[in-house]
Amino acid sequence: MYRLGLSPNQPCDYLPGRSARHLVVIDQHLLDPAGYDELLFQGYRRSGSHFYRPWCQHCRRCVAVRIPVHHFRPDRAQRRARKRNADLEAIWRPAHALDDEHWRLYHAYLQARHGDGQMAKAGRAESESFLFSPMMKTELLELRLNGELVAVAVTDVQPRSLSALYTFFHPDHAQRSLGTLAIQLQVAEARRRGLRWLYLGYWIGPCRKMSYKERFLPLEVRRSEAHPRLERWRRLDDRAAVQAFDEALDAEDFHFERHWPFESDLTTPT
Repeated sequence: MYRLGLSPNQPCDYLPGRSARHLVVIDQHLLDPAGYDELLFQGYRRSGSHFYRPWCQHCRRCVAVRIPVHHFRPDRAQRRARKRNADLEAIWRPAHALDDEHWRLYHAYLQARHGDGQMAKAGRAESESFLFSPMMKTELLELRLNGELVAVAVTDVQPRSLSALYTFFHPDHAQRSLGTLAIQLQVAEARRRGLRWLYLGYWIGPCRKMSYKERFLPLEVRRSEAHPRLERWRRLDDRAAVQAFDEALDAEDFHFERHWPFESDLTTPT
């Protein structure tokens, strides 16, 4: 059981004109990979050692999603991305920080993709505090072209799952669809290790930079309900199911019940 806190309302980073707030784990120092696996199951996510889930009063557009790795079926575009990058070498490495090579690539990626944002202004220590946590077991999936590092996927390892935290790549190789490739390789690695899921964080249909996750099918989704104990994972097998689920998120009246304070009610994944 972990004590939870509630953040104040603030402007949403993904949907203009909306506000956002989060449930946050106060006792994060008690967490380990097994505990985080349980939190992932309840729709939580981490940023560094900050563990949270959306708790917006009238919006449930942030949908926790995961891929059941033994059932994943790549579509035509994903198969093309895999074939296009057959010349890359994939290497998995445990890590607790960025080495000089990783940092140069990460910095170049942020300058190219988020040059006007706060992330691009962060130094190395601040960036590492976002990517890593001393409580977590984290590995880096390195993609190399003739020995040159072209992409890195930061991945947390739990007893039953992998969690894709962040992927960055060299701006000169953007046409390779390295983000799509990284997810497929993370799925393959989870399957190889006998794990059940690859967690992708939150899918936000109306937000372009967060909507790509709907392309990885089948996709399991966990919609926010009035109380977390009412939530269940649901499998979407095709694009039609994804579209119907997405359209229902705005069509239905929704608000969180204000049962406060309370502790997390961890449930073993099934």
